[in-house]
Amino acid sequence: MLNKPVFRNRWTVAAIAAICMVVIYGIRHSFSAFFPPILSDYGWTRGSTALMFSINVAFYGILAPIAGSLFDRWKPKLMISVGILIIGISTAACAIANELWQFYALFGILLSVGMAFSGGPVMIPVVSRWFTRRRGAAIGIVVAGGALSFSMVTYAEYLISMFDWRLAFVLLAGTAIGICIPLILSFFRGQPKQQVKLSVETREISKSDSMNPQESAAVSSNYGNLPLIHILENYRLWLIALSYMLYMGIANYLIVAHQVVFFLDLGYDSHFAAFIAGAVGIFAALGALSGFLSDKIGREKTFTACCLLSIISLLVLLSQKDASNPWALYIFVLSFGFPMGLFSPALIAGAADLFYGKHFGTVNGILFMGFGLGGAIGPWLGGYIFDITGNYSLAFIICIVAYTIACVSFWIAAPHRARKPR
Repeated sequence: MLNKPVFRNRWTVAAIAAICMVVIYGIRHSFSAFFPPILSDYGWTRGSTALMFSINVAFYGILAPIAGSLFDRWKPKLMISVGILIIGISTAACAIANELWQFYALFGILLSVGMAFSGGPVMIPVVSRWFTRRRGAAIGIVVAGGALSFSMVTYAEYLISMFDWRLAFVLLAGTAIGICIPLILSFFRGQPKQQVKLSVETREISKSDSMNPQESAAVSSNYGNLPLIHILENYRLWLIALSYMLYMGIANYLIVAHQVVFFLDLGYDSHFAAFIAGAVGIFAALGALSGFLSDKIGREKTFTACCLLSIISLLVLLSQKDASNPWALYIFVLSFGFPMGLFSPALIAGAADLFYGKHFGTVNGILFMGFGLGGAIGPWLGGYIFDITGNYSLAFIICIVAYTIACVSFWIAAPHRARKPR
């Protein structure tokens, strides 16, 4: 019989993770608000300035598997607390940076260390420990926090307009430490209270979710109990990582990094541009909270819908030449934001269907590594293409190609096969 306090605790864990994800990733995503004033103050090229964002995502991706493997050994609460402290220190230190290399070191490298140890590479495996059949919905709650972090562009823009961009960095650092550390230390639990021989997942299967024997077999029909070396040799893992790299890393992060300055180029003012970027985060959160759809209709079908909507959002951007059609940006917000939130629960839950087990922390870290590699390319590539061509058209076309290949890769990985009993 399911212990009611434990049942409540698992949703508390998911909620705390979501709140922290808003702040942890919000600092990275606020880059698009800091981008214009930094360009204005120093006159650096867009490619070289956006490189700090690319370095952040790249190092985050490199560190994610390390954080994931340490999660399998260390206490998550300690890891997350240390990671948030590093985030606060690195963000505040950006206020005194004057050279590009200093931004590369602080925003690019040190901030990424804190994010890897406190963000998705740790939060998602923690939440996955507490859930089985409702894993897509639970991961969706956590991802909703990461999606809402895009709305912190609006918060950062407000701080910049009220004070200046340097003090805004300090205030963001205070926000991270002041909100996240107390929540983690007071309410967060790294694992079910006791696996008294019967884990929370097993109890959940037997009672709360009322699974029949066939459904139980589906959950266990994966590669998660294989030795790590065999998991690493499985092509499905690398195809899912490729999908993550192309969809989120290259395509979405190219757009995320350059969206505000793109809207400014069209002729919109900075407040409206930041509002649109923040609205993307709200719709992304709604998409993430719809993560249960992948539990209902399948991971691949959900991911395909995300790719199609994302392509539509790029076609909208390609059609914009000036500030005469603000209504089109609302179509962009919906078609770009909603699938950006929805894709992650589908993709990560699909990976969990295939590989959930004692090495899932490492598996999840590899997915984030794929995202990091793509994110190292996307923001820099968008800036480089603009510096060469004077517009973002070619960059947006590359994003459309990336979405298409990501969709094909995910279908070949076929997470649905793990849910069929053998």
